[in-house]
Amino acid sequence: MIRRAKISETPDILTITRACAQKMQENGIFQWNEHYPSKEAFIKDIERDELFVIEENNIVQGTIVISTLMDDEYRPIQWLTPNGNSTYIHRLSVHPDLQGKGLAQQMMDFAENYSKEKKFVSVRLDTFSQNKRNQGFYEQRGYRKLGDIFFPKQSEHPFHCYELVL
Repeated sequence: MIRRAKISETPDILTITRACAQKMQENGIFQWNEHYPSKEAFIKDIERDELFVIEENNIVQGTIVISTLMDDEYRPIQWLTPNGNSTYIHRLSVHPDLQGKGLAQQMMDFAENYSKEKKFVSVRLDTFSQNKRNQGFYEQRGYRKLGDIFFPKQSEHPFHCYELVL
């Protein structure tokens, strides 16, 4: 089941994202680190009702943020649709022990359907340029790569921006 996250689940959420960061680093993907994702970011996501979790038997298995806020880093990108009516996906994660079971697909299906139901025109996101698996995941879903942005606290490498027109 996918539902809004609760503040009381923040420790479980951090356990998942830290496990994901460790697995990525073991695979030479330095996308998440001690600065990101942070407890403070998740608390803000929950306060804005933008953080969702996928759970089974009351155990949180993964996270996804569906936001309407456009980060300043995204401003230079030449998006396919005008700014102001899109959702932004952030912090998609599935505990490493549960990866490969379709949970990320379920969360993206949920995010895209949620965005359609709320009459948004597109879904936007970024993914790390060194994470080829994620790039393929989004491209198979029909997302178009549009340009690069940088998050210096995370990496010297760029992040590719993608958009799916609904």
